Formats: sequence, structure tokens, C-alpha cells
Amino acid sequence: MQLFINPARSEWAKLIQRPELELGYLESTVKNIFNRVKHSGDQALLEMASQYDKATITSLVVSESELQQGIARVPVALQEAIRQAADNIEKFHRAQLRQAEHIETMPGVYCWRKGVPVERVGIYIPGGTAPLFSTVLMLAVPARVAGCKEIILCSPPDAQGNIHPAILYAASLTGVTRICKAGGAQAIGAMAYGTESIPRVSKIFGPGNQYVTKAKQLVSQEGVAIDLPAGPSEVLVWADETAIPSFVAADLLSQAEHGADSQVILVLSNEKLISEIQGKLTAQLNRLPRKELAQQALQHSRIVVLTNENDALDFINEYAPEHLIISVNHAEEKAEQILNAGSIFIGNFSPESAGDYASGTNHTLPTNGYAKAYGGVSTESFLRYITYQKISGDGLKKLGPVVETMAEAELLEAHRAAVSIRLEYLKQNPQPV
Repeated sequence: MQLFINPARSEWAKLIQRPELELGYLESTVKNIFNRVKHSGDQALLEMASQYDKATITSLVVSESELQQGIARVPVALQEAIRQAADNIEKFHRAQLRQAEHIETMPGVYCWRKGVPVERVGIYIPGGTAPLFSTVLMLAVPARVAGCKEIILCSPPDAQGNIHPAILYAASLTGVTRICKAGGAQAIGAMAYGTESIPRVSKIFGPGNQYVTKAKQLVSQEGVAIDLPAGPSEVLVWADETAIPSFVAADLLSQAEHGADSQVILVLSNEKLISEIQGKLTAQLNRLPRKELAQQALQHSRIVVLTNENDALDFINEYAPEHLIISVNHAEEKAEQILNAGSIFIGNFSPESAGDYASGTNHTLPTNGYAKAYGGVSTESFLRYITYQKISGDGLKKLGPVVETMAEAELLEAHRAAVSIRLEYLKQNPQPV
């Protein structure tokens, strides 16, 4: 990890940059994939499964027999863990549902807002270097809570042409209606444009690498909604002398092991902490099965020492991390001063892993600084809100002159007339109050 001691604010713009591919190449590659999907549908997806996933498959849709065979391979202990996590996630997300509240803005003028589920949603589940069955829970559970009628899941097959059994189990548990063997940007294209086996959806959810993120951004320009820009994983750990070095090292590695394009940032209150944390980091890294991936992520990760607390807060808010772990004195108080973060973990015993799996919060979060403008996925992400208004005759008598005056000032005569004609009618035909 690169080390920076009290960097000047003029240097921060460079320090908060994330690793990324050359954008022109990235976009052109995704557009080429989209063209193949648009023109060849299922056949293009089967060919790309062979090309990118090294899998020979004849059908994109997981059959009932495949589903049951996969579920049977999931150890009982893992099934129980998944069920407990799903229960916690459902409790948290069900609490987010809101009842429509009728507001009388003035006598006789009633307005309200009601959430209506997106009928068909697509969820993308990464499967490449790690089968993220936890993401199935994070997306399918709130979709079901919201009342979505169809949940289409796409995930890349392994070299044997199968989707990981735990993904299949989580999908079955959470009510996914169709499971498809498709990964990468091609899966996003399939859900956006539709193929013979994968229906077009109205909104696409799910994290992924830079190709998947770029694919989501491109389809969002063509009328398909997306949840948020959720690319390579990242964490920022803010630590002082109250932090436990082995915990800090473990938290950094828990994100670094996601992939070579992940990034971890360590913000420290003083230089004295560096040596012990780095020692713990090296020792734990050497024990990881995904050591090589974590090492690559650490190469573009940083340690930033900021001895001034206000500087540290400003830097964190400028970086706007996907995950923020606060292991400093008065951590909860400091958390209240954070304006830009996807999800915050407070204190030494709140590892980011808990939010990734089972505490109940959602782990589909904005990355690459998008936490300045986006929040993470929630139940409301699967709802679209319709506003309603109902105005009585007496209410229109009170509200009408306001609308007439405003419409006339904007030179929109038909708008004014739509009110005036009703007011004239009410003069001739008094309505019961």
C-alpha cells in the first residue's frame, strides 16, 4: 500500500482516484457485446459463455431438475446460515415499507403518494472469481418484499456449465422466478433488450466489474432503469489508537480479496499505527487462498495519515467510500459527521463482512465516489411511486384562482382555461360540500 503523510488538500484529487480501465476501450468493448446480443440473442449468449466462461451450455435457463440437484449439494449448515441471513435482511427491508398518507394541502385538496412495485426486475449475480450468493439475498429479498411479480436472475456459469449451488439455493429461497446462465456485460444486455430465453426487464440491479458497471450505465441511457453505479468493491477504514490492528488488517483484506480492481484505503490519526497494522496485514495476507488477487488490489491502495481530525473527516467525505469502517474514539459521534458513504460500520466489533452477509442492511452500494449522490439498494429501489390528487368542488374554488394566476403568467392559456371552465361550471351548478 502506498503511504501518504498529511498530504496537502491539493493532492487529494489524486488520492481518491479509483483504478479503472481505459474508458474508450471499455465502452467500445461493451457496445460490441451489446450488438452481438441484439442481433443473435440466445445464440450470442451461448457463444460468449464459451468465449468468456469456458463453458459449453445448450440452454440458458436453469431447469427444475438442475435447480433441485444444485440445492441438494448445499451443506445443511450453509442452508441454515443463508436462511438466517435472509430473515434478518427481510426484517430490515420490510420495515422500510410505507403506508400511503393522505395530505389535505388546503381545504378540499387531497394529495397522496403510493409505492407500486416494478413488475419485472433483473438481478445480476457475479460468479467469476467468487460466487456471490449473498447478493441474491440482498436483491431478491427486497424485490419480493416490494411485491415484484417477476425476478430474473443472471449469473455466469462455471466451466462445467453450472451455476454455483448456493446461488441456486438462495434464488429458490427468495422467490426468483427465472435463473439464467449469463454473465458479464452480455447478461446486462440480455436483460435490457431481451432474448428468446431472457425477457426484457424494466430495471436492472446488481454489482459487478467495470464491464458490468459500464453496461448498466449504457443501457440506462436507452430507457432501462438501473439501481446505481456499483462497480469494483472498496472500503475505507478510519483508525486511531483505540483500533485493534489485527481487526483493521482483516477488514482491509476482506475487500482486497474481492478482485484485482478493488481498492482499500486506510486513514490513520498518526504514524505510530502503521508498523503494527502492516505487520498484521502481511501475516494475514499470506494465509489467504486469494492472496494473489488481494496483493494486486493492495498495489493501488493507500495509507493516508491525517493527524488533524477535521482533515480526516473532509478526506473521507471527499472519497465517499462504498464501505466505511470507523474504529476511532467516539466512533458513533464521528459517524454522524459523515455525509458521503454507502454503508457505515461503527466500532471495533462491526466488521464490514457482517453487512456483506447477514446483519440485515443491503450490500449493494454505490462505488467510485457515487455515494455523494446515491444511496444503497433498499426496498424502495424496487418501487415506483405514483402521486395522486383528488379535489372537491369547494377545494377547486379555493385552489383554482392560484392556478389561473400562475398559468396566465406562464402564458399557458389552455392550462388556465382547464381550471376556469370548471369554476364557471361550479357557479352554475353548485356542488355539495
